Amino acid sequence: MSVSGGDVSSLANVPSPNMIPVALSPDGSELLVIDAQGVPPAGPLWALPILGGSPRRLSEATGEDAAWSADGSKLAYTRAGKVFVASGNGGASRELFSMKNQVLNLAWSPDGKHLRFDTSEGFDVGGQHVEWEVSVDGTDLHQLFPGWHDPQDECCGKWTADGRFFVFQSQNQIWALPEQRALLGSHPKPIQLTSSPMSLYSPIPGKDGKKLFVVGRSYRGQLDRYDSKSGQFKPYLEGISAEYLDFSKDGQWVAYTSFPDGTIWRSKLDGSERRQLTYAPLYAVMPRWSPDGTHIVFFEFPQGSAKPARMYILPADGGNPRALLPDDPHHQQDPNWSPDGKTIIFAGDANDAANNGSAPSIRLLDLATNQVSSLPGSQNLFSPRWSPDGKYILAMSSDSTTLMLFNIGTRQWTPIAKGSFGWLSWSRNGEYVYMLDFSGKGAVVRVRVADHKLEQIANLKNFILTGRFGGGLSLAPDDSPLLLRDTGTQDVYALDWRVR
Repeated sequence: MSVSGGDVSSLANVPSPNMIPVALSPDGSELLVIDAQGVPPAGPLWALPILGGSPRRLSEATGEDAAWSADGSKLAYTRAGKVFVASGNGGASRELFSMKNQVLNLAWSPDGKHLRFDTSEGFDVGGQHVEWEVSVDGTDLHQLFPGWHDPQDECCGKWTADGRFFVFQSQNQIWALPEQRALLGSHPKPIQLTSSPMSLYSPIPGKDGKKLFVVGRSYRGQLDRYDSKSGQFKPYLEGISAEYLDFSKDGQWVAYTSFPDGTIWRSKLDGSERRQLTYAPLYAVMPRWSPDGTHIVFFEFPQGSAKPARMYILPADGGNPRALLPDDPHHQQDPNWSPDGKTIIFAGDANDAANNGSAPSIRLLDLATNQVSSLPGSQNLFSPRWSPDGKYILAMSSDSTTLMLFNIGTRQWTPIAKGSFGWLSWSRNGEYVYMLDFSGKGAVVRVRVADHKLEQIANLKNFILTGRFGGGLSLAPDDSPLLLRDTGTQDVYALDWRVR
């Protein structure tokens, strides 16, 4: 679209439905895009002409994020925590440095001497980010804004064209960091530019130095159920703004996380006997009923490197949440129950799984003894789900492209589906596994455990998801897919940029 506003037009000659735009060429003629699969989305890098012409593959470069330098002569890109620098067409690539966590939102300084970027604890799109800077020769790697906020939440920065300011988002508002040293050589402090009731993010300084473009968003969702007979989505539970739904074994109760505030509620299916179970600042996700209906287990996302993800348990009638493993230094995510209610299975996040077994991937907590054991062969796997009959355990590969099935009897893992998957859910009878497929425009799919047949249940081409992770999948008691439709607002705003 034009920077002066007006109609939005689609680009033609896109070689794949999985193309994700990550940057614009310095002259504005080409988009830098990734033909992406998996989580985080990664794949080959392409240059896509905006005004017509053929897309071109950028050498052999593959990554999760990328950016051209201001003069277009160099290309930086990331892959699995590593940052590479290549020529502008993707050739002559060399590794610059590596980080433990995901690296994203690359930004070149106007003089081409420095790179800034974010690291993220896991792949939580609503989670915490940390800004870093490094010289293009790989030296002087250091963190920006250490100790400014706890936990840190700085993201998505860009330099102004003249290099005088670095504009970024933090605490849902836009800030600017002056690049010149302050009086007596002290480091300058960030200046708050906006104070909006909306969440503002993704700032882009205009090239003429007079405008600052941002996305303004209000968060709200409507819970919809997919009706297979009509092929339509319709409001469910009166269209409440909720995700991570789980239903008690008897089908009489539902627990869910309210979006966007992140508190857990439970109620009868008709909405009666509704009760709030958790409170801010705890952001609780994925509540799961115990088989006997007396307790709920859930977890909280990591709050920075010093506060890993934690799983909790609380009575279904209310009470104080209790951390199950408060002294464990590793992430504890995706907890769910064994069918007999005696064991909790859980894992780290995808970063843990991608670290070649450096952190436990899938673990089992015996509730009677409080002893933890590892699931055999579960390195590089995460997101476990126990089958209703107790015979199998599902998990995802660290890049979310392979669905794995563990046979508890034979103690063997078997791949049963390939794609770009997320949000695994067993059907009530244990015959199917439902999940989201993020390929192309997205779909709800299921795979039959008996013969590994994969089929599409619902096309999400015209359904805009929202949620803490950008959108998840739950199943109603009859296995109908439940999705949170985005009913909030997202608009691009142009702000006047004046420097005194």
